[in-house]
Order: sequence, then C-alpha cells, then structure tokens
Amino acid sequence: MGGKVEIKKMATAGTVESNDILIMISKGEGNIEIELESVVEQQYGEEIKKVIHDTLVEEGVSSAKVIAKDKGALDFTIKARVRTCIKRGSGDTNEL
Repeated sequence: MGGKVEIKKMATAGTVESNDILIMISKGEGNIEIELESVVEQQYGEEIKKVIHDTLVEEGVSSAKVIAKDKGALDFTIKARVRTCIKRGSGDTNEL
C-alpha cells in the first residue's frame, strides 16, 4: 500500500472455522492494540500477535485496535485476513 494508512471504520475479515482466523479492526488511539483469542494461544500466541503487528506496520498502519479470534490459521492466512481488514477499514475497497 505504501504511505500512512488510517483506519476509518470497523471492518472484519475471515471466519471462526477451523484453520482460519477472524480479524476485526477499528480506529486506534495512536498505537496498535491487539487482543487475541486462540485455540493455540499458549504455544503460538506471541507469534500470532507478531504476524498481525508486522503486517499492520508493513501496510502503513500505526494506529488500530485489532481483535483476533484464531482457530489455528497459518501465517499466510493471518496476513491475508489482516490485509483485507485494512483495505475494508480504510475505505480502500477498489481491489476487493
């Protein structure tokens, strides 16, 4: 995406089906806040949060509140869901 991206509205992407993740994003308060609920939180919680955080930063988001409900999604799925949420939340839905 490049540049700074502002989350303007609440958006969701994904499902709570097995091997998927539901991402909900909304306006932040000047920082990135991630709340995670996962079936594998004890083993992989910090890694999942890092993937979400790094994807937000790569896409130019510096302020957002993210709630993630994970059912064992792999990294590429997490990244895709976060990117879709960013596009929807920023109003950039031309490519969706």
